[in-house]
Amino acid sequence: MKIKIKRVDKSLPLPEYKTEGAAAFDLYVRETVIIPAHSVKLIPMNTIIELPKGCWAMLVPRSSCHKKGIMAANGIGIGDLDYCGENDEYHFPALNFTDSEVVIERGDRIAQMMIFHYDRAEFTEVDSFSHNVSRGGFGSTGDK
Repeated sequence: MKIKIKRVDKSLPLPEYKTEGAAAFDLYVRETVIIPAHSVKLIPMNTIIELPKGCWAMLVPRSSCHKKGIMAANGIGIGDLDYCGENDEYHFPALNFTDSEVVIERGDRIAQMMIFHYDRAEFTEVDSFSHNVSRGGFGSTGDK
């Protein structure tokens, strides 16, 4: 798959897969950001991408983020096909869950991205389904 990419700061490396078996590629923080305790800050990831038709991007924290005292404030980020304008730099919404400020340094790797193919759904509204037996509601398969 070929992805067009623009780095806002060309002195930082291109995103890269760090191992042969990596499913996601790491992104580099463009500028140092100080996140006050129990606050959210957007961290610029130095990446604008143009996805191929039928693809979307998922932006997620690296597994080491918790060691820095941060997590993604929105869980995961979805990058749509049409998010590729000159100012559409990806940002990581970092929630500092500690009682102290957290400093994320320029060049740190805190987020990673995966590219997926998708199909668009067509919706047909119905009054009932052929499988009429209910499983019992959301979370109904047990507690364990």
